[in-house]
Amino acid sequence: MRLTKIHLSPRGEGSACSPLLLALLVLALGGASVAGAAQERAEEGARPGAGGVYRRPLGNDPATLDPARVSDIYSRSVSQQIFDGLVQFDQTLTVMPALAQFWKASRDGLTWTFTLRKGVRFHHGREVTADDVVYSFTRILDPREKSGAADLFGTIQGAQEFREGRARTVSGLTALDRYTVQVVLKEAQAPFVSVLAVGHAKIVPREVVERAGEAFGAQPVGTGPFKFVRWERGKEIVLAVNPDYFGGVPQLARVVYRIFPGERFETMHEEFQKGNLEDTPIPTQDYRRIVASGGSTYVKRPMISVRFYGFNTRWKPLDDRRVRQALAHAIDRDGLIDEVFLGRYTPARGVLPPGTQGFNPRLRGYAYDPERARDLLAQAGYPGGRGLPSIPVWSSVKLERVLQEHELMKKQLEVVGVRTEFHYLTDWPAFFKKLLDGQLPMFVLAWYADVPDPDNFLFKLFHSRSPRNFFGYANATVDELVTAARQVTDPQRRVDLYRRAEQLIVDDAPLVPFWHYTYERLFQPYVRSVEVNGLGDPYIPLRKIWLGPKR
Repeated sequence: MRLTKIHLSPRGEGSACSPLLLALLVLALGGASVAGAAQERAEEGARPGAGGVYRRPLGNDPATLDPARVSDIYSRSVSQQIFDGLVQFDQTLTVMPALAQFWKASRDGLTWTFTLRKGVRFHHGREVTADDVVYSFTRILDPREKSGAADLFGTIQGAQEFREGRARTVSGLTALDRYTVQVVLKEAQAPFVSVLAVGHAKIVPREVVERAGEAFGAQPVGTGPFKFVRWERGKEIVLAVNPDYFGGVPQLARVVYRIFPGERFETMHEEFQKGNLEDTPIPTQDYRRIVASGGSTYVKRPMISVRFYGFNTRWKPLDDRRVRQALAHAIDRDGLIDEVFLGRYTPARGVLPPGTQGFNPRLRGYAYDPERARDLLAQAGYPGGRGLPSIPVWSSVKLERVLQEHELMKKQLEVVGVRTEFHYLTDWPAFFKKLLDGQLPMFVLAWYADVPDPDNFLFKLFHSRSPRNFFGYANATVDELVTAARQVTDPQRRVDLYRRAEQLIVDDAPLVPFWHYTYERLFQPYVRSVEVNGLGDPYIPLRKIWLGPKR
């Protein structure tokens, strides 16, 4: 079987390229070309009925499978298959119906009315109603849940009063009847309906959640195409087909997520080669040989993401932006990408990825400049690094290439007088808790968009009151700009606000942007109907996949 390479390039050269333009570059395996479409039509008649086990690698144990509390890509990858929202993103990142059959908005964009499908049932058998929607969205806003999506729902009328304990319900959430939900906003956030397609905004059964409490995250019940069966931590998560799924019975009988703690890509690829996985990420070790070899389907496309080293700005001496700027100038990021990661990723000068609305190709970033780094350290009172304490750097991944990256970074920083100590905590939930608790002075993290909008990067990560502001970063002007951008409907005005905010953030250096990920994955040649959009792996609709004959 020959290797098929599908390489989709971003459209980030324009001044305000919409994410939907990027998303139009879509892959559907078996239908990516005229010939591929013809082949799939020919195979359609031979398509098997529901059956087959799809085995996927997962780089770490999820922190939880409770959608309101999802905080990482591992949790989202699994929960996305168990739960549904009112709406969903399709392969072009267009918002499509899910539990809501249709919806309408008032002329001013403040009142949204959703009509639910009738007869949709949770996995435990009860029909979904409008009350479940009101409960699920109210729960996201409940400060006790600490949901990462609470800020996205903050424009709902009465949300602030509810969160502050001044109201028992959210006045803007109403079940008009058994199948009709109304959401009233205090201000029109563009685009509000896309917020309802994020991984957090899934509908859950109240009685199950309240009975299970914290355990709901380990024994989830949703309406999705697959039902939760079991979770053996550090080993696997098993899902079974939902034969009553409203979108039609999925072709797969089971989905098995095999867990490889610490993102052991080399081990994943070895298991894929043995036929023990249906897909795998591509390890950097032997990357070029793997891509050039035959026998698998190779998928490559841009992703709406950024990988960075963050600074805890509450930790001395990282509270001094001159020290942070010095570290940014001292690291040869382009060299590291080329030497260690074989040029696989797009270097990042700022936060927003190419193809995102507001992406600025003229952004002023940090060039590799050791002399400038020394000057900044001297200005901060640490000439030649004297008096500067050793800086702890934390990573949740301890792979060979990451270790190589860190060894080179350590040497580059030593050149300007900065000492570092690298620490590894490959238990992702434990790492993430330390991150949220502000215990990590410097850390490496990858951020993947929930919503294909700049708000999901700039507000979510850098507004001083955002629960996902891992940096302790606070800049009143940035707060004003990203808040104003939420209320502006004129696209060019939004672009201007986001570009101004991003430049201020980069100047303050609460992070060192490294790269924007490229989605790359190998699929077994018998895997059919895979759809990948710009949000990446968690949003692949496994309900559409079917397995052809193994040759």
